[in-house]
Amino acid sequence: MKKLLSMALGLLMLSTALVASDATAPETVQTATVDKAAPNFTLTDVNGKTHSLSDFKGKFVVLEWVNFDCPFVKKHYGAKNMQTLQAAYTKKEVVWLSICSSNKGKQGYFEGKELTDRITAEGHSASAYLIDTDGKVGKLYGAKTTPNMYVINPEGVLIYAGAIDNTPSPNPDDIKTSTNYVAAALDAAMAGKPVAVKTSAPYGCGVKY
Repeated sequence: MKKLLSMALGLLMLSTALVASDATAPETVQTATVDKAAPNFTLTDVNGKTHSLSDFKGKFVVLEWVNFDCPFVKKHYGAKNMQTLQAAYTKKEVVWLSICSSNKGKQGYFEGKELTDRITAEGHSASAYLIDTDGKVGKLYGAKTTPNMYVINPEGVLIYAGAIDNTPSPNPDDIKTSTNYVAAALDAAMAGKPVAVKTSAPYGCGVKY
């Protein structure tokens, strides 16, 4: 009898452990990893047009997480650095997608005319400004800050993820003495050369999920 009770107790403990293990098992979620295929996504732009990353196969793509009211974003937009990069590389047929993952009511979230007016006032020169209010794409890519930058090659492989440059400050005077990682990655890859810096720690304001 004592042996039977011991066996029953053992089975109960094993069953409980299996249930607990299943309840805490992580979900299988595709995430963005350098040197791996960039996860596809579909978002709507400020004009109501949908864009999927898969639409741009065969082209270089830059993803830029943006929040116009973040001081670190203001550093690059106020100095026209970001717009200059956007204009320079879109002229080379690079697709530049700015993505706003700010949730409703959070810093950086705008809608309607307020958003279109702000985009115009900032001199935004990217291919599209995409709206990710529920933060799904931001979390899919692990976007932590604004700005947080990603470069994808024509084969759809993520070749750079991280900061815009190597100077984590909000001071626009630092731009001219900084190494721009995004430009360096694009220039190298477009010339058929390896990307020297594939990852870096992004700096800026936390994405307002």
